[in-house]
Amino acid sequence: MALLGVTSPVVVTSSTTEVTNAAIESDNPLLRSWSNQPFNLPPFKDIRAEHFVPAFEVAMAAHIGDLEAIASTPIDLSSPVCGDVFDSILGAYDRAGALLWKVEAVYDNYISSLNTPDMQEVQTKMSPILSRHNSKAYDIPNLFEKISFIYEMREDKLKRGEWNDEQARLAERVYIEFLRMGAKFDAATKGEYADIKAELASLETKFMQNVLKDEEEWELVLTKKDMEGCPADIIAAARQSAIERKKGPDDHVITLGRSMVEPFLSYSSRRDLRKTVFDAFSKRGELSSERDNLKIAVEMLRLRKRQAQLHKKKSFSEWKFEDTMAQTPENGMKLLNDVWVKAKDSANREREMMEDFLSEKGEKLDGGIQPWDWRYYAEHVRQAKFNFDENEMKPYFSLDSVTGAVFDVSNKLYGLKYVLREDIAAYHPDVNTYEVRRTKKGREGNDEDEIVAIFLHDNYARKNKSSGAWMSEFRTQTKNLAANTDPIEAIPIVCNNNNFSKGKDNTLLSFDDGVTLFHEMGHGHHGMLSDCHYEYLASTNVLKDFVELPSQLMEHWLSEPIVLKEHAKHYETGEPIPDELLQRFKSAELFNEGFATIEYTACAMLDIALHSLLEYGDDFDLAKFEQDYLEEQGMPQGIIMRHRPAHFLHLFASSSYASGYYVYMWAQVLDNDVFAAFEESGDIFDAETAERCRRCIYSKGNTVAPQDLFRKFRGRNPDATFMLKNRGLIPK
Repeated sequence: MALLGVTSPVVVTSSTTEVTNAAIESDNPLLRSWSNQPFNLPPFKDIRAEHFVPAFEVAMAAHIGDLEAIASTPIDLSSPVCGDVFDSILGAYDRAGALLWKVEAVYDNYISSLNTPDMQEVQTKMSPILSRHNSKAYDIPNLFEKISFIYEMREDKLKRGEWNDEQARLAERVYIEFLRMGAKFDAATKGEYADIKAELASLETKFMQNVLKDEEEWELVLTKKDMEGCPADIIAAARQSAIERKKGPDDHVITLGRSMVEPFLSYSSRRDLRKTVFDAFSKRGELSSERDNLKIAVEMLRLRKRQAQLHKKKSFSEWKFEDTMAQTPENGMKLLNDVWVKAKDSANREREMMEDFLSEKGEKLDGGIQPWDWRYYAEHVRQAKFNFDENEMKPYFSLDSVTGAVFDVSNKLYGLKYVLREDIAAYHPDVNTYEVRRTKKGREGNDEDEIVAIFLHDNYARKNKSSGAWMSEFRTQTKNLAANTDPIEAIPIVCNNNNFSKGKDNTLLSFDDGVTLFHEMGHGHHGMLSDCHYEYLASTNVLKDFVELPSQLMEHWLSEPIVLKEHAKHYETGEPIPDELLQRFKSAELFNEGFATIEYTACAMLDIALHSLLEYGDDFDLAKFEQDYLEEQGMPQGIIMRHRPAHFLHLFASSSYASGYYVYMWAQVLDNDVFAAFEESGDIFDAETAERCRRCIYSKGNTVAPQDLFRKFRGRNPDATFMLKNRGLIPK
């Protein structure tokens, strides 16, 4: 399929309305009205890669027209209607670019979940163009002056009761964003900043596509005998992968999806094959000399350093932390260091247990416990010391069972009901579409059923899909609709992606897979339960070290016995999980937590250290920096970073989590403290605590500063003790 070339931008000669009307009448499915689709969902069956470039041209022009209209709006302070000034500037700013956000939401989801070669071509073309459009949007003549004017009056308007808290917060956050996008730079600096952003966008795209290519191309073809030690579901998944890749009738294929790699490393008795798989998995992004992601990452580090310099900051980390709860890299690193010291002791004890196990068996490993050995021998120790084999849980953890569990927990906590709509096709046959509904009291006091969201659940790994798990949106919740807009446009469309290895008849999950599914539903709740007036502040549009609180909080319910007893049922017999298996699971729950904590914390610490460097010289060697830094920190033998630099998508596929990977640990302090409130109530489904959690955590978006939201929920500042105890780093 040929990609249409980028033509000259559409010129808005009279009004945005003309552009919008032209779009509605277009043959391009991304531009025309979606009112004939259920819930105004995108017309997935009609959308092709070739539609995106022309759609973006029209949508970008319409967005600029919207912003120019705001910039030229006269401000009349004598108006008797105090809301007029706010709505004509910031209300309009929140509504601006509706067509662009509609197109971009589909594009963003496709380049993550359906990134075919045609879409990759579009992505390569559009990344720098979209970046330059973004820079232009913050440099519309007179626009920043209008934003500044509104910002300066916010405290007075709030004090007089003429604006509410959300309006004042919107004025503050939009103003801060303009500053961080260089609104006060001179013309030459703005030009350089736009060039940097465009170059970063291109490099981020290339980095992401290189990892995707490595994951698609690499495979290890094995016989069933080679799969010795692996449980039946992993053997079945490897066989299914061989079928999909059109291999021989007796072949089994190991791919680089985490949900296949980690079980193979945990159970394969072939050390040579474990090493082969581990080496490939840990070197994604550098498996081909044609795809050198380390070189790309260093280029990005230099550009980010220059970006920070333009903001008068010493390092990218200093600039990035400025707009977070943590405020400074030192504060983020202090938390990580506190955890690191305790986790090293725990991980070293775990390795010693494995070495003792080997000694008792009379075995000796050449080179000792290596990274491709850790999971394998950890499973043996878990069985020997705790009489628990994690694989025993899998028959009770079918994807259907865990999905039913997460929906039930969602219902018990927040009253959400998920209605499967088999008649609505999504962008891929594997994706399930749900109406999310909730019962509320009507005006007459009777119960009324209302739609809260549309939920798309995309659970399986496949070709052309990014690895990992994430939540995204095709539409974000808002109440700030333009006149004559269909009210359904206020309802969010939330999409959760996982990457589980698809079984032939049943897909069985590990406990960690189940945690991932619950984690993403926490993000999903953040989108579905959002109750904000302005889209700009809604849903997950919060400070980065707060955004993982709603997701990680949801994880806690999966390990609760009351949830497991109700939903962990054998996929063949329907029998509930036995009590004695649950007891053994709970007794072994914290084993290997030192390993998991080190694996993550090493990534977060290196991220901050790397982005805190003041120079990246011509001879800067990222691989050597990684090696030297981990040696300095005393990295325990047999463990490496969970994400090494060449495939660290959080850092280099976008700038979103760059110098921000610490946020998962920061949010763990918050989520463990919040869950403790449920435990203290005596009921993990306590209605009053759940309602307070919905009101303070899930529904507010960025309408209130995150530290204030936490204090409203808990009545005090966060306490790290709960996190340290739950990770087994201090005694309970």
